[in-house]
Amino acid sequence: MSFSQRLQEIRTGFEPAFWVANISELFERLAYYGAFASLATYLHESLDFSVERTSSLTGFFGGLVWFLAILGGTVADRLGFRRALSTAYLILAVAYFLIGSIGSSWMAPLRAAVPLEWLVLVILILPALGISMVKPSVVGTTADAANDNVRSIGYSIYYTVVNIGGAAGPLIASYAHEHLGVRNVFRLSALSVLLMFFAVLIFFRQPKQVVQRRSPTFRETFRNFLAVLSNPRFLLFLLLFSGYWIVFWQEFIALPLYLRTYVDPHVDVERILMTDATCVIFLQMLVSHLMRKVRPYTAIVLGTLVSGLAWLIIGFHASVIAAVLSIVVVALGEMIQQPPYYEYISRLAPPGQQGTYMGFAFVPLGIGSLVGGALGGALIHHYGEVLHHAERIWWAISGIGIVTAALLWIYGMIFMREAGASESR
Repeated sequence: MSFSQRLQEIRTGFEPAFWVANISELFERLAYYGAFASLATYLHESLDFSVERTSSLTGFFGGLVWFLAILGGTVADRLGFRRALSTAYLILAVAYFLIGSIGSSWMAPLRAAVPLEWLVLVILILPALGISMVKPSVVGTTADAANDNVRSIGYSIYYTVVNIGGAAGPLIASYAHEHLGVRNVFRLSALSVLLMFFAVLIFFRQPKQVVQRRSPTFRETFRNFLAVLSNPRFLLFLLLFSGYWIVFWQEFIALPLYLRTYVDPHVDVERILMTDATCVIFLQMLVSHLMRKVRPYTAIVLGTLVSGLAWLIIGFHASVIAAVLSIVVVALGEMIQQPPYYEYISRLAPPGQQGTYMGFAFVPLGIGSLVGGALGGALIHHYGEVLHHAERIWWAISGIGIVTAALLWIYGMIFMREAGASESR
């Protein structure tokens, strides 16, 4: 097939809903990663939370999203993608605006009536409610609004869009932080998703397959949930793999606090955090090509080990350059294991339960963020503020990554026959 023929397939192979959903996802990711990149700095420097509470709250913000994704897909199926997306973007617009307004004078009566930590905690729940509906709606639209011959390209477009948003968000947050103040990072995020609220209302139409398809009943959904919960080996795998995300999320939890406290108080954290998504945009296809003959489970273990070892770079040399290099290697590990991870889980899923299994695939991200938030703050406090050996934070984080890789390898050895059979299906 010639390039022009393939291009024509792409032009005609997607319903308009595909492009509307994926463009809206770009702006949603831009808003999320812009907010996430600035959140730790905002909580610590503007709202005067301790490093421990800052890390816990940042981890809570990142973690809740992935837990609610299990239920978000069900809600999206019941509401329909158009209503789910528009509702989600409206919730997100309000949520990000409130985060940026916590310290504003008009919220002073509320701050006086409610302990600040509880106020922040409640407000940080709101973005998770919105995002949990966005992701399954966009992924579902990508599948349903694409012809079979271009569906794989559709997922490639989706993955690229996510990472473009992930790279652009911290860049815009960097500019806003420097020129407009850190609270306006969140207000720009609010504006970004508010525009998508109107875009969905005006331009989005349900894909034909969705209109014709029967929504699953709550009983069917609940039955699939119970089926997953009754699979202890799968749940053990998810629990072990959570160690990878404890290590990974330190990019957004511990690293901003570490750099501004122990390396350079004026460092542009948001711009540094662009590194991961930028690497994925330009290198994912190459890494996937190089890893094409490696079994999915082996790739998961290898990627976990690489990301774990990455933090030793900054652990042995506290500098901005070392931080960037650590993130590059973390991203390399992410690129090695992420596509095989979802492939591995999709192969484990029994027929008719793929959606539920893929929903649970996000659970390690949530556990990693919640545990990583509390752990990152505790490590900064213990090694930095108490022992005055802040570099040991990264030795501990690397140790968690190495132990996680070892446990995953042992798990694979114990259940090798079952894992091999699943991967060969």
